Amino acid sequence: MAHLLFVGGNSGIGLETAQKLHSQGHQITAAVRNAAPLQELGIPCQSFDATDVSPLELPSQLDGLLYFPGTINLKPFHRLTREEFLTDYQINTLAAIEVIQQALPALKKSPTASLVLFSTVAVQTGMPFHASIAAAKGAIEGLTRSLAAEFAPKIRVNAIAPSLTDTPLATSLLANDARREAAAERHPLKRIATAEELANLASYLVSPESAPLTGQILHPDNGISSLKLF
Repeated sequence: MAHLLFVGGNSGIGLETAQKLHSQGHQITAAVRNAAPLQELGIPCQSFDATDVSPLELPSQLDGLLYFPGTINLKPFHRLTREEFLTDYQINTLAAIEVIQQALPALKKSPTASLVLFSTVAVQTGMPFHASIAAAKGAIEGLTRSLAAEFAPKIRVNAIAPSLTDTPLATSLLANDARREAAAERHPLKRIATAEELANLASYLVSPESAPLTGQILHPDNGISSLKLF
């Protein structure tokens, strides 16, 4: 079984992924802001703050790293401040870079390791009010491809770029039936993805079954990035 580092993961997609992989017998080390949900599963946790990354206590070998922290800061461009751009970039991108650099020696000791990052459909598909998050996640997609090339053949690097997903982070966007229905209607499949569905994909990317995949940006977005229905 694999030894995996979860960064974030105390709610939403991360928690669903932790539950799935823990139940399969994988060993998980977690660095989170709120440890309680993962500790209830028996997963050892240490404190993590994406705005101020401290040295992590890591095992000598890691077979996978999943970075879950993210933001949803949707505003008209003219109202976004420099500080908001910097905060989104720090949480989504710079903190991920710092964690990967810390974990790299342990990942290199694995016969084959997998690194999973998260982007957003708004990078590929221009969407209003997404300037800050799209800029930060666009950097994640570039990082994914660059590291996949640099770390091959031993470490695979992929990213997941979903559309709106039913998670606590998106609560305000799915606050009532009318908003939920309107959001679903914008997608060709007329639905909103669930945290469990995204967790299935994240779990797949750290499994041997996904061995041919590296440098990929996967789009579990109910068709919104690639289809236009008339």
